[in-house]
Amino acid sequence: MLKYIAYCRKSTDEKDKQVLSIEAQIAELKEFAKRENLSVSEFITEAKTAKIPGRGQFELVLKKIEKGEANGILSWHPDRLARNSIDGGKIIYLLDTGKLLDLKFPSFWFESTPQGKFMLSIAFGQSKYYVDNLSENVKRGNRQKLRNGVWPSKAPYGYINNPKTRGIDIDEEKSKVVRKAFQLFAEGGRSFVEISKFLHKFGINKLDGEPVKVDQVKNMLTNKFYLGIMNYAGEYYQGTHKTFISKKLFDEVQKQIEKIERPRNKGHAFAFSGLATCGECGAAITAETHTKFYPKTRGEVQYIYYRCTKKLKSCNQKYINEPNLEEQLRQIVRDCGLHENWESYFEKWIVEAEEKDEQESETETQKLDSQIQETGIKLNRLLDGYLDQVIEPEIYKQKKNELFDEKLKLEVKKSQIEKNGTVWLEPVREFVNCALQAQKIAREKNNCHDLSIMAKKVGSNYSLFNRRLSADLNFPFAALSAEAGAASAAPTSDSISFLVPKGRVELPSSCEH
Repeated sequence: MLKYIAYCRKSTDEKDKQVLSIEAQIAELKEFAKRENLSVSEFITEAKTAKIPGRGQFELVLKKIEKGEANGILSWHPDRLARNSIDGGKIIYLLDTGKLLDLKFPSFWFESTPQGKFMLSIAFGQSKYYVDNLSENVKRGNRQKLRNGVWPSKAPYGYINNPKTRGIDIDEEKSKVVRKAFQLFAEGGRSFVEISKFLHKFGINKLDGEPVKVDQVKNMLTNKFYLGIMNYAGEYYQGTHKTFISKKLFDEVQKQIEKIERPRNKGHAFAFSGLATCGECGAAITAETHTKFYPKTRGEVQYIYYRCTKKLKSCNQKYINEPNLEEQLRQIVRDCGLHENWESYFEKWIVEAEEKDEQESETETQKLDSQIQETGIKLNRLLDGYLDQVIEPEIYKQKKNELFDEKLKLEVKKSQIEKNGTVWLEPVREFVNCALQAQKIAREKNNCHDLSIMAKKVGSNYSLFNRRLSADLNFPFAALSAEAGAASAAPTSDSISFLVPKGRVELPSSCEH
């Protein structure tokens, strides 16, 4: 008597919506077996694609057939058994050797005869053709989507797939979380794990609700999709989706990623570590903790000191405690800051400068449009050469990516001019905002981390000599500091005449003299 093993399979990535679920297949096979009076020893199920060999449960069925535990297979259709030539060949070989005596399908006729095996081979071939054709159709559809500037896969964080338009839209809520994550990372001092926790806190997680992995955070922070450029299979495409991350912010994040991935020694996260060098010997300034015990009052207390490593040569410099160093750093940052009342004066001057620059911006924009158009012509010529098989695929992809980068830089420059005026105005805005922020940070307490970040913005080459901290201040912060911190105070007629170009703004009657 023939003994059958019932095999049911449903692919997790199958596009054929008509295929029955595993539960439905089991129900149909039970009814078929009862109607045909078939003896079924067991039901084996599997949720895996049959496009490639390597299905564990299917291999188990074949092993049971080879051992003689059963001599027949019951399944819904031949395509449940195989959609690739190797698995199909195994079934037919078992039939040829006589270990497999029969196959039964409710939706397909089969007899173990030369004609039946031939028809079975055709069925397996049709199944493989369906998968291959489906794959080509999907690839062709994806290529067309990419040419149209539409991302063909799952939307990155901050975006959402629109089922109606089949496009990618900005998620109004989560895009703000992603932008803030970029800004936090660009400030420095934050790891991928901290960004993952930040995203988790505001609802951006894995499918199982857990925080996103470190490599997913890094992929997000380096994904040019946020600049409107889609990288698919190593080839760049211009996206039509809207962006919410600026090129400047994206570049700042890349610099921080380079820093964080550099080899470095692990140790205590001191706030001002790596900020300064020794003014006598040029060696690095290191930090260390000392513990002192006060048995009757405070108990165990830790103190932080900064000192020269003395690794380059003999050095006589002594240590400095952190509060002393912090106060000197606050003074440097404070002298580089602008009082909040300065904001209106600089804003008015910048607005007037923007009006004057409109004509220059228009001329520059026309020039950039011409260069962008010329790059587009080069891309079209490159494509023609590739289609005519004059250019090799690898050379085509390389040149296309180079032209894409060139076109992107031109478009970013054009966008900056259209949005912010000529190039010099945006740094002025950034300087004013940074100087206003510096004043605020210098006043706050218990913010050593933010103070260190701001110190690196206003100056560089910090040096410690005889317990005194000095720095090369970045222009134009040096001009603010040269006035002995006058800018950190409320505006006066003298300070306005020095800091704001003459004839640009008027001093109101309420201003101090």
